[in-house]
Amino acid sequence: MRIATLLCLAAIGTLDAADPALDVLSKRCLSCHGASKMGGLDLRNRDAALLGGGRGPALIPGKPEQSLLLDAVTGKGGLKMPPGTVSLAEAEVEALRSWIAAGAGWSTSTKAASTDVHWSFRKPVRLVVPAGSLHPIDAFIDQQLAAKGLTAAPRAGKATLIRRAYMDLVGLPPPPDRVAAFLADSSPDAWPKLIDELLKSPQYGERWGRHWLDAARYADSGGYETDIYFKNAWRYRDYVIKSFNDDKPFDRFVQEQIAGDEMWPDNLDLSGTYDIPKQKLEHLEAQVATGLYTLGPEVHESNMDSEKLQYEKLTDWVDTTSSLFMGLTFGCARCHDHKFDPIPQRDYYRLAAAFAYSTETEVPVVHRMSIRDHGQYFPKVIAVTEARTAYRLHQESVRKRLTEERKRAFTKEEIAAYDTKDEARTTQQKPLAEKVAVAVRGINIEKEMSQAEAERSRLLLEGIGKAVLDVPERDAAQGLWDGLMEIPVASVLGHRDPALVPPTFIYGRGELSLKKSRVEAGLPAFLGAGDIKFDDCSGQCVPLARKALALWLTQPEHPLTSRVIVNRVWAWHFGRGLVATPNDFGRQGSAPTLPALLDWMATEFPARKWSIKELHRLIMTSETYQRASSLQNEKNLSIDRDNLYHWRFNRRRLEGEALWDSMHSAAGTLNLQRGGPPVAPPLSPDEIDGLGSAWQWPTNADPAQHNRRGVYLLVRRNFPYPMFEAFDNPINSVSCPQRDVSSVAPQALWFLNNRVAMEQAKQFAARLRAESGPDTGAMVDRAWTLALARSPSGEEKQQAVALISRLSLEGFCLSLFNLNEFAFVD
Repeated sequence: MRIATLLCLAAIGTLDAADPALDVLSKRCLSCHGASKMGGLDLRNRDAALLGGGRGPALIPGKPEQSLLLDAVTGKGGLKMPPGTVSLAEAEVEALRSWIAAGAGWSTSTKAASTDVHWSFRKPVRLVVPAGSLHPIDAFIDQQLAAKGLTAAPRAGKATLIRRAYMDLVGLPPPPDRVAAFLADSSPDAWPKLIDELLKSPQYGERWGRHWLDAARYADSGGYETDIYFKNAWRYRDYVIKSFNDDKPFDRFVQEQIAGDEMWPDNLDLSGTYDIPKQKLEHLEAQVATGLYTLGPEVHESNMDSEKLQYEKLTDWVDTTSSLFMGLTFGCARCHDHKFDPIPQRDYYRLAAAFAYSTETEVPVVHRMSIRDHGQYFPKVIAVTEARTAYRLHQESVRKRLTEERKRAFTKEEIAAYDTKDEARTTQQKPLAEKVAVAVRGINIEKEMSQAEAERSRLLLEGIGKAVLDVPERDAAQGLWDGLMEIPVASVLGHRDPALVPPTFIYGRGELSLKKSRVEAGLPAFLGAGDIKFDDCSGQCVPLARKALALWLTQPEHPLTSRVIVNRVWAWHFGRGLVATPNDFGRQGSAPTLPALLDWMATEFPARKWSIKELHRLIMTSETYQRASSLQNEKNLSIDRDNLYHWRFNRRRLEGEALWDSMHSAAGTLNLQRGGPPVAPPLSPDEIDGLGSAWQWPTNADPAQHNRRGVYLLVRRNFPYPMFEAFDNPINSVSCPQRDVSSVAPQALWFLNNRVAMEQAKQFAARLRAESGPDTGAMVDRAWTLALARSPSGEEKQQAVALISRLSLEGFCLSLFNLNEFAFVD
């Protein structure tokens, strides 16, 4: 740590050691009141300090008790600086007091810089890997263990390791034959081979794509009262899964999501063949990536107020970008200068302005021949509309006849009152009209139709069905249409007409009604991006500000991007990041427990071509990853009860989707079909009551779809799938850095009583009978390897056989689903 500090000091410059007050200013104040000028205050020179900020002059030379600077550092008058829980030492306050009393002189040798730049805002420093360990991660970890007096846990058993690797990388229990092969393989490369094998599996992208979707606040609907359905959100989900499977370099992954359309503009125009060139498909994929910005929460009614809608969109886009890629809480600066990090409100709205030219749009994901095929067959869609119209006209005709029959039972006065429009009825007519209305409301068309009318109704309904079935499901060249022969499209970011781009303002307290000064697009000044210029279009062109943002973020030396993703991957492997607050690398977030290791990995990651799969290999081949989780060392626990220094592996509870997948995998029912629109499995009557309206959950007609992997299940913001809600589904209105882990009664109740769990237990039992024969002991052995990836002990087997005889094989299978060992990874 001392080396890193010295390097930082050397890079920044020296200070006048004989001037203690200016040393305090430099170390404790300039990170916010230097180049960032938070609150409008710049303390880098005497003139700026005398001018002051939004509260007035910071200094009144010779009068410390009247100087706002001294008020702030002593907490007088409601001011509190520095922000947070850390205050200046008494000696530092006295140095400032004496300095102001002496006239607040400013040494000309003092550099306008700060040695107190927060660790995450400095470029990662690549330190030399400590000696003593064969693996670089272990070298850093073991050095800390030795310094803390901690004893490392031994390596976990091979049965534990293979299940750990499978659940970590593909989210599924290992097949029994693969477990047997791994246990029998004594070669030194058995473990690396297993890792490589899993990284090549298409299920890898589904597992790790789900992690990213949490952070990207993915959902298939907008939330709030109407929970608008996003019919194309799944294309972004599939893009993420494919990107992980392809091991797309992370810098490209970031660039595509922020500015795929600006960096790789293209179309799907053909050149004399049905085949779309590979490059065009890659560019389309980059455009689909910007779907990240089309699936945020949305208030339906905001669409009645374009200014409000624009403001809400820009707010979501800035907050998502800063949390997801930079690990910072920019949102605090929406209403005021950030209280803890050097993010002025102006920078927040300058970043919003970088998105101001952007708007949600839809682009076809098929070429023009397919679009024209749609035009060729469109009369079949018209036929469906006309068939429905014919049926409705028939219904109206029957209702009109029945209404006239009802009216015959009433007096002329009552009929006249009923036939009079509501607003024209007199006080005397209203009760007369209501008598007729009650009778008319009681009409039941289906029951009161004549035989001829009923027959015609049947024929018209058949006509609707025939018309629907006549509509082609497929385009011969490109595959399935969307919906009822809709042209397949993706929701992406595009550009507004430059002449119609609304201005971006700073809003007082973040309120739309309090417009302050107008701002132009810009990047965060405190991270050294303040000098990046965008194209000056003067309203005549699009400045491609998102492209500038994406390129800036993916510089190998960027202080945050690499650190943030390395920390996320570490957290998804170990259950806790090297920085425990993955979305807050600012002053209010946690400091890194192993800063040297974090920085080494943050520099190693770009050096390995930004490969996430290489990052997995680096982490998983370490002894640190392979340690047992069961070691209970009292000395270790007294020093590091929370295992911050990784002396053992952390036991982790599986997420709801992984539990769903594991249950279906054990039962042999898991459908490994990949991609496509979200799946809505059947709900129980009680669950539908919680939903409110059954039509909001369009259950798939094909039962095979009900057993798809959890990542493909419909994600409604207002109604999480009940099992996933019980097991701590992510809060997806904002970026979710890490899921909560709770132990509550509904979790056990779901696995004990839910019809899905019971049905899967039946399927599990049927599988055991088919694969093991009538021998109960053989069934127990097979069940243990399928569900828990190991053989049962003698006592476990004896108890399991007794349980089967007491309950049933189905009851035994259900009990396996309820074991802690099934739900946790050691």
